[in-house]
Amino acid sequence: MNSTTHIGVIIGSAREGRLGSSVAGWVGQELDKRSDLTWSLIDPLEFDLPASMAEESEALCQHLRVADAFLVVVPEYNHSFPAVLKQLIDYGYYEWQAKPVGFVSYGARSGGIRAVEQLRPVFSELHAITVRDAVALPNVWDLFDANGALIEPEGPTQALGRVFAQLAWWATASRLAGNETPYSQVA
Repeated sequence: MNSTTHIGVIIGSAREGRLGSSVAGWVGQELDKRSDLTWSLIDPLEFDLPASMAEESEALCQHLRVADAFLVVVPEYNHSFPAVLKQLIDYGYYEWQAKPVGFVSYGARSGGIRAVEQLRPVFSELHAITVRDAVALPNVWDLFDANGALIEPEGPTQALGRVFAQLAWWATASRLAGNETPYSQVA
């Protein structure tokens, strides 16, 4: 059995000048240090997501299908998460089922936690498993240098390690359970 968990790292913003690319870059560097985890980036800017299903949405769904777990890098916009992230989420359905989802949020004083609070029931409705721990990066514009590197990585990196461990645990548990009884039989 394959013991490596593949995590799809989703950037939850498409705004010009977004900080999500720096945050996702840091997440990717930390994932690269792990031998038990592989990852790929899912960036809404790579897909032309119109209001109706199209060829681009199939390409997105393929990225979602191959992931064993997801880590959503999400900014907080007006006490919520960006519309582009909701659109990306809504293109999948079965692709999310029985897969764990973790969060790295960022923003002003709250660090994006209100966006995460609103995302949890969305993923629950899709039969995904949100892990308890998350990483919140308050006042994010002060946390990264001009090259996109985290200035003081110790605390956030420890928190991210816990999220990685929970994603890997739930992905393994879901895979083992799915081998016994496919989730489609109980959903």
